[in-house]
Amino acid sequence: MASQTLEQLGVSAPDALEELFTRLTGALEQEAARLTASGGADALEALRVRWLGRKQGIARAITDGWLKGAPPEMKRIIGQRLNALRTTAERVLAEKQTPAATPEAGSDASAGGPGRTIEGIDVTYPGWRRQTGARHPLRRAFDEMIEIFLSIGYSIEQGPEIESTYYNFEALNIPEDHPSRDDQDTFYIDPKTLLRTHTSPVQIRTMESQSPPVRIIVPGRVYRRDSPDATHSPMFHQVEGLAVDTNITFADLKGTLDHFMKEFFGPQVRTRFRPSFFPFTEPSAEVDISCLFCQGGQQGCRVCKGSGWIELMGCGMVDPAVFAHVEYDTSHYSGFAFGMGVERLAMLKYGVPDIQLFYQGDIRFLRQFL
Repeated sequence: MASQTLEQLGVSAPDALEELFTRLTGALEQEAARLTASGGADALEALRVRWLGRKQGIARAITDGWLKGAPPEMKRIIGQRLNALRTTAERVLAEKQTPAATPEAGSDASAGGPGRTIEGIDVTYPGWRRQTGARHPLRRAFDEMIEIFLSIGYSIEQGPEIESTYYNFEALNIPEDHPSRDDQDTFYIDPKTLLRTHTSPVQIRTMESQSPPVRIIVPGRVYRRDSPDATHSPMFHQVEGLAVDTNITFADLKGTLDHFMKEFFGPQVRTRFRPSFFPFTEPSAEVDISCLFCQGGQQGCRVCKGSGWIELMGCGMVDPAVFAHVEYDTSHYSGFAFGMGVERLAMLKYGVPDIQLFYQGDIRFLRQFL
């Protein structure tokens, strides 16, 4: 009946439509009456699918076949009676659900003893395992890095991700012709505004508002025009650090980073500093750690390529030109800065081969960190 159109059924007046729904309701109650309380879950499910099934149920057929093509004056009646039919179906299904058996007084069941059973429920069947959440591996790495620096007296600073060219480049002694300022490397919003390419602008903002001594780390997201692959992403995370005070030397920088690496990767890790260049530090260095996988440069190691060392981060003593932008007295104060990619450290610590795994939300990957 419900699979036919109103025209095929010869229904064109409200009275005929009311009679049609009355017949449908009666048919529903008759089918339900044939089921007893112990009719079983399969019979009840069949009744539910027949009347309320999303794809082929009678209620669905009425919606698609009667309601959509009905004249405006008939749609209101169809909608009202269809809702009433659904309510009736849900009621009779609820009434026919198998009730739990009531234990007799004095029995093991009523006493809650070992012989307790509930009709229709297998109490020996294993329960559903509740899924528990876990910190994302990047969040775990972030938290551990922050904890290490907090333990040696650093504080956390934050700053805007939409930054001006002054704070992102000029105040950090990066000249206008530097390759990093090119459109191919940086996401520009307008000629003077961009998505920050590092968290170093927060160092400038902090020094503008705070006199030495300064000891801060700056965790956060940064953006660069990199094509996504196993080791690159246009959005990634950094933790940068800055320390400014009297009598700070390169030895303090080396001791700080060596302590961090041993705390983060383990006491067996060794560090190596190689001369490098960055516009905002002088002298500058690249920091390597001993290979975590081959422990000494074994031939065939895919991570260190047999060298025994893994390049990890950049650092250096703050260039006096940077202090000039924040009016720090370079004859009295010195400092060091460093920056590291969180994804890079997390990949090494957890043995993750592809940086894209951090962003894809694949539950199979994330379950490994429960």
